[in-house]
Amino acid sequence: MSNEATQTEQLASMPENKMGVMPVNKLLISMSVPMMISMLVQALYNVVDSMFVSYISEYALTAVGLAFPAQNLMISVGVGTGVGVNALLSKSLGEKNFDAANKAAVNGIFLAFCSWAAFALLGGFFSRTFMALQTDVPEIIAYGDTYLTIIAVASVGMMFQICFERLLQSTGKTIYTMLSQGLGAVINLILDPLLIFGLGPFPAMGIAGAALATVIGQCVGALLGLFCNLRRNPEITISFRGFRPHGVTIRKIYAVGVPSIIMSSIGSVMTFGMNKILGAFNSTAVAVFSAYFKLESFIFMPVFGLNNGIVPIIAYNYGARKPDRIRAAAKLGFLYGAAIMAVGVLLFWLIPGRLLGIFNASDYMLEIGIPALRLISLSFLPAAFGIVTSSVCQALGHGVLSLIVSVLRQLVLILPVSWLLGHFVGLSAVWAAFPFAEVFSFLLSAVFMGYMFKTVVRPLEQPEP
Repeated sequence: MSNEATQTEQLASMPENKMGVMPVNKLLISMSVPMMISMLVQALYNVVDSMFVSYISEYALTAVGLAFPAQNLMISVGVGTGVGVNALLSKSLGEKNFDAANKAAVNGIFLAFCSWAAFALLGGFFSRTFMALQTDVPEIIAYGDTYLTIIAVASVGMMFQICFERLLQSTGKTIYTMLSQGLGAVINLILDPLLIFGLGPFPAMGIAGAALATVIGQCVGALLGLFCNLRRNPEITISFRGFRPHGVTIRKIYAVGVPSIIMSSIGSVMTFGMNKILGAFNSTAVAVFSAYFKLESFIFMPVFGLNNGIVPIIAYNYGARKPDRIRAAAKLGFLYGAAIMAVGVLLFWLIPGRLLGIFNASDYMLEIGIPALRLISLSFLPAAFGIVTSSVCQALGHGVLSLIVSVLRQLVLILPVSWLLGHFVGLSAVWAAFPFAEVFSFLLSAVFMGYMFKTVVRPLEQPEP
């Protein structure tokens, strides 16, 4: 009897996965809280990373901000592919199709490798060109080229860390995802000051040290994620013996993953465009935008962690034909997401100056940054609904609907409205484009959510033919 057949028999005799039987609120909390904690730690090390960089110079902080669109593109490809793997693997487990689940896992790892190879080549040859497209300040270009080259060429850790974490999420083992992300973040936090400033026996490497600290942390996190999958995730078998890329599986992964990749990548395009718009005013405005993104992550990362718990729950119960559990997970996601965002609005309105002070903000940076944070934060509450809706659509195999919302929000609304407000009113009005776009996206997301529940979830109430 083959190993796959043996595994299938063993797993078929196991009790149903908790995603199909545990009370939904308890399930969502048990799966999401570890992810929220790990993503808060990630947000922390992103902020600390930028804080240390800001002490090099404001130019260095601006360079990291200008490098962010390319860095975010890499993350988008990794996470988007992971979303496709997550949805397919969880749905396969819900259907008790363990062979399909294993194929999703190994082909997902293969795609992570391919993604790293592509970005290593692009980063090695085009980092300086990318920076020069956004600024003509030599110091910023030099800082950005150094930082981005290291991040891209050594992105193997990031790609595999994301992949292994998604495999663990797919089977409901988010505690191990938390450990993987947490360890990577702690390593980064420890190495940042050592490598940037040259403490103890370590050489002072400046912005190169910040990049190296990041990639070393990612590699350590990836190794722990691999270990947890091999030793603590019995519902899937990772084996490359006789492996060949499976076209059908890869197409299914990317059917969900590509819209997610494009959706996240659009954020890179938006950030690139905003950097160009703000750079026309001054480099400090770009630094404010960079600081905002780091601070925003403290609010948005927990919501993304919540969504990472929602996707496998909904995908599993979609495969298991349990519509009531799908509805319950979505409703709870909206409730918890709104609560988290409300806290963010309060923080951005009450202590914006203290938040910017983390980045060694100059008086002028505070002058333009405080009203910017307050104005942008008005977009947080409608954004919560859009983020959860996006995850529901992805889990149900209709990621293209999320893509439509994202394209309209970031490219059709934010960039043109920002440019118009900046051109005709001034820098202080640019930030109003964000709440304007989110309100529109909220309305469109509500329409799509109604469509999904009517056409996909409600038919699950009927018995299978």
